[in-house]
Parts: sequence; C-alpha cells; structure tokens
Amino acid sequence: MNIVITGANRGIGLALTKAYLSQGARVFALCRTTSEALSATTAEVIEGIDVSDDSALATLAEHLKQTLGSGESIQVLINNAGILTNESLGAMDFEAIAEQININSIAPLKVTAALLPLLSKGSKIGLVTSRMGSHTDNSSGGYYGYRMSKAALNSAGVSLAQDLKPHGIAVALLHPGFVQTDMVGGAGDIPPETAADGLIKRLEELSLNNTGSFWHSNGEQLPW
Repeated sequence: MNIVITGANRGIGLALTKAYLSQGARVFALCRTTSEALSATTAEVIEGIDVSDDSALATLAEHLKQTLGSGESIQVLINNAGILTNESLGAMDFEAIAEQININSIAPLKVTAALLPLLSKGSKIGLVTSRMGSHTDNSSGGYYGYRMSKAALNSAGVSLAQDLKPHGIAVALLHPGFVQTDMVGGAGDIPPETAADGLIKRLEELSLNNTGSFWHSNGEQLPW
C-alpha cells in the first residue's frame, strides 16, 4: 500500500508515518526539512516540499510517478501540513490570517490536484482539519485565521468528495483531537500516536457511502 503524508517530519504527520510503516505500508513522507526522528524511519522522505509552491508540487508529482512505476497508484493521500497562529479583535494580523488560509486550505487542494493523476478507484484522501472550523462548535471566538482556514478546508473537502465520488475516490475530513504537538506548545489531551491510530481507523472506515464526512479521530461525527 502506497501512502503519501504531508508535514511528516514531526507531530501527527510523523506519528502517522510510523504507524503506517508498522503496518508494512510504503510511506512517502513529505516535508520542507526532515527531522532526525523522520530520517530514522524507513519512510521514503522527500524534502523541499512547500505545499503552497506550484513548481515544487509539479516536481513532486513527476517524481512520484517515476518512483511508483507503471500500474502503481497512491492508495492513501493525507494532507496533514498546517500552521496555527492566534488573532483576536484586539490583536489582528491580517497577513497571518492570509497565510493560514493559504497553507491550511488552499495548499491541501493544490496537493490533491497535483497528485490526483496518481490516485485511482479505491484511493482515499484524508484532510486533517479541525473542529475549530465548525461554525456550530464555536463557543469561544478568536483564532480568526485558523478557524477561517479550517472552515474553508472543510468546504473544499465536501466539494472534492462530490467530484471524486464518480471516480471511486473517497474523502474524509479529519479532526485529530487536541494533540500534544509543537504547534500547540506541547499542550493537549492526547499524544500524537493516539491521534494517528484514530485517524487511520477513520480512513479504514472511509468509503463512498460516507465520503465527505467530518470526523473526530475517536469516531465522533462532528457538526459543521
């Protein structure tokens, strides 16, 4: 099984890489710069991948096409790379908001479009989003850029699910939980390994019957 994971050098991406490798999968671990932990795995690490860079993604697609060979495809594509900053009414940073929208919502769509020719009937796409993109679940405000970017990603994911269903490709919108990663300064309720196990289970359960669903890694279906 061929797995492609963005943002694989740390946190959830690294945990997903290790978990899939333990299952015997072939993992292409994408990142801008590798880490000691990622380099120590048997994943096929591809550095220099800025998920917002069109030329880098075109080069990536060609590299994967040649590496996979004729008749091979990507079974699971996980768009995991993302950034987080906190804006409030009293401290608004519109450049940071735009950057989060670019990296968290537009870039996953770019990655998916670039690699779509390498997917086939039965392939699955996981978009690592957040319940902070839920309108219904927002009871605290703040985090304007992150909330907006994840809401936009959710919208893109539903459109992808509709457009790709006739081609036999399913899409899941996946909230990992409040995970203990560098992104949140080590805070969180669960370690990356627990989140990764849950995300993999949700992807295993993903089908054309539930494509476009918004799931917590623990299996809970989340409100929009």
